[in-house]
Amino acid sequence: MFPIIPANSATAASGNDEGIFCFSSFSNTTNLVSNAGVVASDVSGVGTARGYLGACEYGGDKGIFGFGYAAGWSVTSITNLVSNTGVVASDQAATTGTARGELTACSYGEDKGIFAYGAGSPKPLLTNLVSNAGVVSSDVACVGTGREGPGACEYGDDKGIIGFGNVPPKVSVTNLVSNTGVVSSDVAGVGTDRAVVAGCGYGGDKGIFGFGINGGRTNVTNLVSNTGVVASDQAAATGTGRNSLGACEYGGDKGIFGFGDTGPSVSGVTNLVSNAGVVASDVAAVGTARAGVAGCSFN
Repeated sequence: MFPIIPANSATAASGNDEGIFCFSSFSNTTNLVSNAGVVASDVSGVGTARGYLGACEYGGDKGIFGFGYAAGWSVTSITNLVSNTGVVASDQAATTGTARGELTACSYGEDKGIFAYGAGSPKPLLTNLVSNAGVVSSDVACVGTGREGPGACEYGDDKGIIGFGNVPPKVSVTNLVSNTGVVSSDVAGVGTDRAVVAGCGYGGDKGIFGFGINGGRTNVTNLVSNTGVVASDQAAATGTGRNSLGACEYGGDKGIFGFGDTGPSVSGVTNLVSNAGVVASDVAAVGTARAGVAGCSFN
């Protein structure tokens, strides 16, 4: 006899079914991503316009955008929650944590999130945890190499990984995030050293880092196993080389990279990631071309 699974149970939920790209330098425009990876046209956003922020999932089906540079390159600690229908809320009244830009974020523990690292002098060795109700904690000291422009993604169902960034120089070191939100010491990096990369999950329990800059813009990608091991550069790189882009999951087990800075200009192209970690060629832009974008999944 098969067990009856309640409709609202974690087992029944698909998770990461749809995605959202939001904000940039410096707008609050949003673009929803369907569960088939189709990017919608621009939606006028709410909240303080800013770029180079972080975003992650929380609560199993919701998201949060946080921190970043606002007008005049002023740093913020502003956060905006995303509902399980993809609606971005106004700025949260109570902000916590050191204001900063060029940080990263990912989920952990299946229903919580973490913002980490960022720009500064010196580079801040700190994180801010996000509860399963979307509450952001005060600063938590962490270990590893302080750096700006790292990427982050989930792996192994309930853990995260932070990788790459600019110290300077550009690095490829990674730091694992436990299922209780603890950041580990540096793990020697593999792959091309670079910064302002993006990361997202795929395949249900694996992750991928992609794109970035080191001298020139690159379309390099590195897969992350379900035990948090980062692979060498993928040989077959596709898509326009760029940095300062966003990424998120969609369809439960796939991912998407979108937008970014190509050097000569900003871009609105996207690249789908299959549930085997294969990155597709460019998909023509739908939303406004921009850089400094963040992305997360919901629903």
